[in-house]
Amino acid sequence: MNYGAFTPEEECVRMGVGSGKGKTILFGEHFVVYGYPALAAGIAAETVATVTRKDTPGWSLDDRRPEMPGYKVEKAEEQRVSIENVIKFCGIDLSKQGIHIEFGGDLVCASGIGASAASCVALARALNDEFNLGFDDEKINEAAYEGEKGYHGTPSGIDNTASTFGGLVWYVRSLDGGPPTFEKLKLSRAVDLVIASTGLTASTRVVVGDVRAKKERDPNWFDKIASEYDGLVKQAREALLGLDLYRVGELMDRNHVLLQELTVSCDELDSLVSIARENGALGAKLTGTGRGGNMIALASDRASAEKIGAALERGGAAAVWITSFGL
Repeated sequence: MNYGAFTPEEECVRMGVGSGKGKTILFGEHFVVYGYPALAAGIAAETVATVTRKDTPGWSLDDRRPEMPGYKVEKAEEQRVSIENVIKFCGIDLSKQGIHIEFGGDLVCASGIGASAASCVALARALNDEFNLGFDDEKINEAAYEGEKGYHGTPSGIDNTASTFGGLVWYVRSLDGGPPTFEKLKLSRAVDLVIASTGLTASTRVVVGDVRAKKERDPNWFDKIASEYDGLVKQAREALLGLDLYRVGELMDRNHVLLQELTVSCDELDSLVSIARENGALGAKLTGTGRGGNMIALASDRASAEKIGAALERGGAAAVWITSFGL
């Protein structure tokens, strides 16, 4: 899709380039809403943005990212607002001389893997490079957060933080309306991960609302599950930092059970989780909203990840991505 006018004949003064990582939620879906910690990871797959100047005012776009069918069309208006938010934050005046933006890279445009945040980070970095803005990563993260508002209204900030810094992000939401707590962590080596899509899409608002309604009807039910999760995520943090992947896998498996108890899994997710475990995954769980969307499987090495991915494809996954996280 293209916005504004751009022709190859227009003079390009130079080119700015930037990239942003995809992300996955390792632990914390739904519990994070109520102030419990979440662990997210920036993954190796990334979006790359290039920015070139052009003589005509405004901006134009050539979006060449791979996508799940229909994603870019569905998100086109949100993307427009997002791009304009980033440009505004960066203080770029396009009233006389414009820019052409190109998105590429190997991160697939799909729900649940941080595609929007990655594009915001990549664009902010490309603008920083092209216009010599002098932004450090903290400022890039702020710009990306503004871009994320175009997609999510009031984003949590976890996606753009994971996309900007990579590694792991320990995130705790403030229940008093204050800013969330972010702690950026790094592993000593990359860890292999398989992501598989059910091909189903669920409304985050609806699923979160269902859990909230159940919690309000039976607070003891929720508190019991959440209390176990609170201990589990703290163990997961230490196991990840110590690269005790077998323990991490066990905790992922248990986390999936807790999410089943919250009623946010579904038959399709449970099937993919089982297939992954039966084919060598150290652990597997749903990631994101649930009732569709994606699952993740922890692999001991890249060969194991390839085996798990092939089994998930045979088992009916709509799409499979093999990547890594932690650096």
